[in-house]
Parts: sequence; C-alpha cells; structure tokens
Amino acid sequence: MLHFDSDYMEGCYPDILDRLKAINYEKNTGYGTDVYSYSAKTKILKACGLDNGEVYFLVGGTQTNATVISSVLRNYEGVISASSGHISVHEAGAIEFSGHKVLEIPSQNGKLSANELKAYLDTFYNDGNREHMVQPGMVYISFPTEYGTLYTADQLSDIHSVCKAYNIPLFVDGARLGYGIMAENNDVSLEFLAHNCDIFYIGGTKVGAMFGEAVVLTQKNMIPHFFTMIKQQGALLAKGFITGIQFDTLFTDNLYFNIAKNAITQANKIKKALASKGYKFYIDSPTNQIFVILNNDKLNELSKNVSFSFWEKYDDNSTVVRFATSWATFDEDTEKLCQLL
Repeated sequence: MLHFDSDYMEGCYPDILDRLKAINYEKNTGYGTDVYSYSAKTKILKACGLDNGEVYFLVGGTQTNATVISSVLRNYEGVISASSGHISVHEAGAIEFSGHKVLEIPSQNGKLSANELKAYLDTFYNDGNREHMVQPGMVYISFPTEYGTLYTADQLSDIHSVCKAYNIPLFVDGARLGYGIMAENNDVSLEFLAHNCDIFYIGGTKVGAMFGEAVVLTQKNMIPHFFTMIKQQGALLAKGFITGIQFDTLFTDNLYFNIAKNAITQANKIKKALASKGYKFYIDSPTNQIFVILNNDKLNELSKNVSFSFWEKYDDNSTVVRFATSWATFDEDTEKLCQLL
C-alpha cells in the first residue's frame, strides 16, 4: 500500500534521531531551560531577523493554536478566521472549548483578503450594539492555507496593515511553513513573515521533527507570563530539551528548508502526471497538498493500492481527495503512484 494520506506519517529526520541518541544519558534541565533549547531559540531568532523576539516550544498544532489564542484573547473576545481555517473546521472546537468564539469570514481558496477583513472590522466598530457582541481580538491565518495555497508578500503585508490599524494581533499558523517557504514562486521568506505578523509558529511535526512547533513572538513580553500560561494549559513539556534539540538540528545548516523541498519536488511530479492524464484539479495548490476530483469508480479502484484523504463530496459521481507529500516521500513511491493514476 502506498501512503499519501498526510505529511506526518513518518518519524523524524535521521539527524534528529542521531542527536537524541547521543544525548540520551545526559542530564538536562527541564521545561526548556536547557542548552539545546537556548541554542535552537537563538538560531530561530537569527533566521527570522528578530533582535527582540521570543521562542517557545510546544508539541502539536491544535495545542499550539489553542494555547496562543486563549493566552492572547480577553474573555469577551473572539478570533477572526477564514471559514476554511483549521481552528474553525478541524480542531474539534478547541477554541470554543477555551471560551472564545471563532469569527468566520468567507475565504477565497482558503485565504482571507485584506478588503474583506477591513469590511468586517468596519462593520463591527460601526455597530451601535457592538458592546453586546463578541469583540474581534485577533486575526488568524495559515501559511500555507488548509488548501495548500499561499499568501503573496503583498497580501500578507496588507492584512497585517489592517490588523495594525485596528490594534489587533495577526497570528500565522505555520504548521506546514517549510513547504510554503520552499514552494515555487513563493515570495514570502521567513524573515519577511516575521516582520509582517505579530505571532507565528514554525511547524516541526509535519516538517522533519518527531513532534514540535516553535512559537515565535516577534516582540518580547507580547504575551505576558506566556510560560506560565503554557504550563496552565498542560502544554509545557518537562523534558523540553527533547523539542529543543529537534529544532536545534532543523535550524542547523538550513536543514528545515532543505528537507522541505523534497515534498514540493514530489508533489510537482504527481501534479504533472495528473494533468497529463486529464484529471481535474479542485484547487491549484503550489505546495505539498494536491486536491483533485476523482470519479468514484476510479477512487474505489485506486484505493486498493493507495491510501489518500477524503476531502469532500464533489457531486453524486465524484469526490474531492487529497494527496499529500512530505520531507520523507520517496521517489519510487511517487513513481508507483503516477503509474497507478
């Protein structure tokens, strides 16, 4: 069986295993106060071009989103998201569970637009009854989006400008950040992102780490007592050095981005094969997620040899499915898939 279900099906990049094995019997201090976490944070801030930022390590994407958002928002505030946003669709109501509402805005190919965002905020602040309503306290976007699409540098900058005008922070979910940065024709660098949002995270779980997400606050004390809030929400690892050494490895010699490139290379091969065989794409994604419309008969046939993700019903005879590649997708698996299509 070939597996193109998701981009978190493998363990981790071998260099990480080697380093974990090498330090296995070392005595390290806890909760991210160790030398490896310090080194990783220093490397990340340097790569981001941030002189006054902070980095915190958490375990997974939903945990990170819930922790960051609930730590920033006041109890009467909600978070603005695209209707297709991960926090709105695929986090089992984690944000609502923390006592905050997700304020949905219609999206285009998974993306918010600065104009739609401004219109929403204008409408809210011109509403005479706004004190009776959930107030927007943060804007959440994903890079790449849940559909694998990307914001351009101009689009990201425009959204951030709207956020600054209304004095609300912009939080960027970077669960697949490596794949977004390495996509062809992408014009958003890590440093550009760090200077055009307020909080973001660098996803490790989907990009080479065993687990882990690196939350970057672009200014110190942006979230007062954030360490304590992480602890309060059960997200603070006692063995924080396990996450620290993974990111220290990923941010040595540009490893994080170098291994992410493989996912893009493999995805482009699959897209080329799909196009040559006349398949219809549901959306044009330049990253490692490929959304294609399959006739249900073909879907059933392909499912005998390939595992992939159901996305949504297209019509009575067709289904939208997703093929996902990763840092660990092998050439031979991609070639076998292309032959079966």
